[in-house]
Amino acid sequence: MTEVKEKTTVTELPITALRPFEEHPYKVVDNEEMASLVESIYTQGILTPITVRPLDNGEYEIVSGHRRLFACQKLGITAIPAIVKELSREEAIVAMVDANLHRDHILPSEKAFAYKMKLDAIKRQGERTDLTSAQLGQRLTSVEKIAAESDESKSQVQRYISLTRLIPELLQMVDDGKIALTPAVELSKLHHLTQRLVYEICDMDDLTPSYSQTVRMRKLADEGALGEDAIREIMSEEKANQRERIVIYMDDIKQYYPRNMLPKDIVADIKNLLHKRRLEQMRRKENRDAR
Repeated sequence: MTEVKEKTTVTELPITALRPFEEHPYKVVDNEEMASLVESIYTQGILTPITVRPLDNGEYEIVSGHRRLFACQKLGITAIPAIVKELSREEAIVAMVDANLHRDHILPSEKAFAYKMKLDAIKRQGERTDLTSAQLGQRLTSVEKIAAESDESKSQVQRYISLTRLIPELLQMVDDGKIALTPAVELSKLHHLTQRLVYEICDMDDLTPSYSQTVRMRKLADEGALGEDAIREIMSEEKANQRERIVIYMDDIKQYYPRNMLPKDIVADIKNLLHKRRLEQMRRKENRDAR
């Protein structure tokens, strides 16, 4: 069987004719990674054309390439190479989500809204349990299809989607690493007014809820017994694994490590350096005592 490849035509489009994807879930941040992209485009040009779809008003909606567009705007570039595809709104959503899922750094909130957008798009296309995956040889639900295409479990996809029910302040705490995914899922089941109370107490007292604490909150909420006093009582309890913490922000140490180095590897390196420093201090003390 001969594989037929779709012919791709690259067109130069004026930046003024481009529009960002409606409700684009991925953030375009002017950070160190963006600076590297700007430098790459400055020295080598755009290596990969952006993907767009035509709109009825003669403009083009960006499906993939928001970061490249931002970099071009910083450089004062007025036109950008693009691949124009005739896509429906639903097809464009699926393509947009899939094009961004394999980036190095994706925030939980970005995954949450991306998965939710893709799920809704698939449902609007009528793809439910009647969709067959050639790779898995089985019929898949919409969520299972997303999981198969994102290398995550069905349960994990559902957890991320549940984050879209969080108030913005709690979702930001998840992005900042202050609230883990599983307790965040439990908080997402609370009414928004109750979530607001939880956030205000966390913010005022510099607290973060554990999974067991959020489970208790949800159970009390189901019983209609979760008010401000109950939240304060639960949150004020010392956790079994509660320890003093020192917070080091990446901005303070990023100049010492490669951009692609994982946080856990950075922590391991810092611990190793401190251990060596301690051994050196002990060696010097022994030398002084031996004099």
